[in-house]
Amino acid sequence: MTSAPLAARLSIPSGPLFFPVTAYGPDGSVDLDVYREHVRRGVEAGAAAVFACCGTGEFHALVPEEFEACVRAAVEATAGRVPVVAGAGYGTGLAVRYARLAEAAGADGLLAMPPYLVTAGQEGLLRHYREIAAATSLDVIVYQRDNAVFTPESVVELARTEGIIGFKDGLGDLDLMQRIVSAVRSEAPGDFLYFNGLPTAELTGLAYRGLGITLYSSAVFCFAPEIALAFHRALNTGDDTTANRLLDGFYRPFVDLRARGRGYAVALVKAGVRLRGLEVGEVRPPLNEPAEDHVKQLAQLIDRGYALLEGDM
Repeated sequence: MTSAPLAARLSIPSGPLFFPVTAYGPDGSVDLDVYREHVRRGVEAGAAAVFACCGTGEFHALVPEEFEACVRAAVEATAGRVPVVAGAGYGTGLAVRYARLAEAAGADGLLAMPPYLVTAGQEGLLRHYREIAAATSLDVIVYQRDNAVFTPESVVELARTEGIIGFKDGLGDLDLMQRIVSAVRSEAPGDFLYFNGLPTAELTGLAYRGLGITLYSSAVFCFAPEIALAFHRALNTGDDTTANRLLDGFYRPFVDLRARGRGYAVALVKAGVRLRGLEVGEVRPPLNEPAEDHVKQLAQLIDRGYALLEGDM
């Protein structure tokens, strides 16, 4: 039951999917001016879409009023050039509330994140996401990870649900994903979209491409868009030489560094944005800032990544 407009815009791999960090001022409050600038720079650099207030954007740390203000600011900054997809999560009631706030703020769609804390059965998960999809006119992408893991049969049901247009995988079980893709293709044929949603998705991009999944979220795009764009271009043109050079020289070392601290999938990315000259502030608790030595290593790694591009630019 794909709704064509958003699905059509997302299905064209014109660039990485941009998950901006949320900017905070010195007093810890949301800085909407800096946030707009961050989003604007990403769009001008070549992002195919903006996913506002999702995992990298610290959805968990935003109260509803801040969430709505940030989504509205992202819509203003993109000015219709690319779609804006907003996060929605927690229990069903709160997820519906965030979905309606996103619609009021002008978002084009929703990334429905796992429900808070509980591990539910398939029937409960389907009910949860169907209620989110029914709550607004926005198209919904369901995010599989942690406590929201689906059987192929359940994803077929999601694909048949009006308003649900895609499935983002943050689990990384390629056997399961192959069975999901096959089941939906056989039992609910259409334009259902799939996304690689693993942290630093570029590292698994070649593997997911083998399943026909080329849409992915790029945290690196937040602070090194040229590197992210070069990899995206290589992945989608079959230039595996360039892709592997960037994987070996930049992405694998970045993932190794990311693994050295809890919460670094967000905190290290935010540090990278600051290193590149935009003062987006620190992460909010319960996350914490990266160690000073790790930030220095990140700066060196960014320089190395750009050096790898010199032969291509």
